Amino acid sequence: MSLNEITTRITAAEVAAGRAAGSVSLIAVSKVQPNERVKSVLDQGQRVFGENRIQEAAGKWPEFRTQYDGIELHLIGPLQTNKARQAMELCDAIHSLDRPKLANTLARLAQERGACPDLFIQVNTGEEPQKAGILPAESDKFIKECQSLDLSIRGLMCIPPVEEEPSLHFALLAKIAKRNGLDGLSMGMSSDFESAIALGATHVRVGSAIFGERVVS
Repeated sequence: MSLNEITTRITAAEVAAGRAAGSVSLIAVSKVQPNERVKSVLDQGQRVFGENRIQEAAGKWPEFRTQYDGIELHLIGPLQTNKARQAMELCDAIHSLDRPKLANTLARLAQERGACPDLFIQVNTGEEPQKAGILPAESDKFIKECQSLDLSIRGLMCIPPVEEEPSLHFALLAKIAKRNGLDGLSMGMSSDFESAIALGATHVRVGSAIFGERVVS
């Protein structure tokens, strides 16, 4: 599927949901993709990308930023506390704020730098023990704690369980965001981004549908 097909489907989903054109940001998930594929998507005009690991992002994006203007980089995978400084220097947004220790580290670094990327709190909507994220029952408290640290909380992120209906999790995330006055919703991937848009997604994360299957060495 081409980038143009994805953007056309996003536009159609915005219209179907009665939302303004351009209200949804497409994050092209470039993790574990060879540079030639990423360059091809850049050449087609895409400028918002997502990476899973800060080490991979650091080896890829500084060079691309010397070649292309306007690149916006989102970290969508887990962030180790000891990689937080590097992530803040490299990324425009971090979608995986998921624990108090990381929140405190990001707050300290934000004070040092005088700037902070947009932050999305990851909510473990499926309450899966193997998955990162704040549990739904603890989300209101954690959101308030992060805001008290003067962190720039843009919104919430979730990754629904594979075997469950994703729209139920999208609706739950939207409900938590609304009651906390947050309007950013990072939800929806290649197989379900249209239902995410219908339920209020502001950022959808699409990888394989744009780049093809991941290349793993």
